[in-house]
Amino acid sequence: MSQLIDGKKLAKEIRAELKLEVDELKKLGINPKLAVILVGEDPASKVYVKNKSNACKKAGIEFEEYLLSTNTSEEELFSLIKKLNGKDDVDGILLQSPVPKQININKAFSLISPEKDVDGFNPVNVGKLAIGEDAFISCTPYGIVKMLEAYDIDVEGKNVAILGRSNIVGKPLIQCMLKKNATVTVCHSKTKNIEEILKRSDVIISAIGKAKFVKQEMVKEGAVVVDVGINRMDDGSLVGDVDFENVSKIASFITPVPGGVGPMTIAMLINNVVKAAKERK
Repeated sequence: MSQLIDGKKLAKEIRAELKLEVDELKKLGINPKLAVILVGEDPASKVYVKNKSNACKKAGIEFEEYLLSTNTSEEELFSLIKKLNGKDDVDGILLQSPVPKQININKAFSLISPEKDVDGFNPVNVGKLAIGEDAFISCTPYGIVKMLEAYDIDVEGKNVAILGRSNIVGKPLIQCMLKKNATVTVCHSKTKNIEEILKRSDVIISAIGKAKFVKQEMVKEGAVVVDVGINRMDDGSLVGDVDFENVSKIASFITPVPGGVGPMTIAMLINNVVKAAKERK
């Protein structure tokens, strides 16, 4: 039976440490603040923003919320981002995705000041990560790195399979794993022989959004399995990309859904806001 990688517990510990750090910064007159922009009425996005707001408040971080209508123009959004870039009391800016179709989200990300880009999506931070310089790292990949470190899982020289090549998780995760000297294989919708690739992998990280896609027969004995997927079933329950019940019988370590990667994503957001405040002030 696998050892559970408890992201919820680890995130709680990290956030407690960050709260102490924020308290010390406030004694120096530094008050970390995050500004979050939500465009439209996406229900899941509203929940994510609420969770981020609650996490900030618990850590002692000030939180500004900008709720824009679904028909907001690019010009209006870009104007707001530029305004927040210029506000000295705002340390981090986060644009919640997805955004309505009339807005080019990559262009919006590129307008966020690299020094305030706590989500790590500005091309400057993406580029710095790729060449190994200090940068803001996207919160989900960064959370996965911290989970592996906390459980003493060393990926150096190991075969790591990443399922998914999104800008949010897959691509930055490739760079994170390469920095750790892993041998990385990226699988996506056009990849052939996915089962063979997974079967020879020491670490599997799935972020494709397909419920229970990774089956026991795809995973070798003793592999580490990290499940980024969150899929809602017809009965309302949440499951990951991994068939947890069966894969957990042979994996050495495995993350649950929920309670695995999700809480770490928010913990890393808090971490990045604190990092931004310290570096800016």
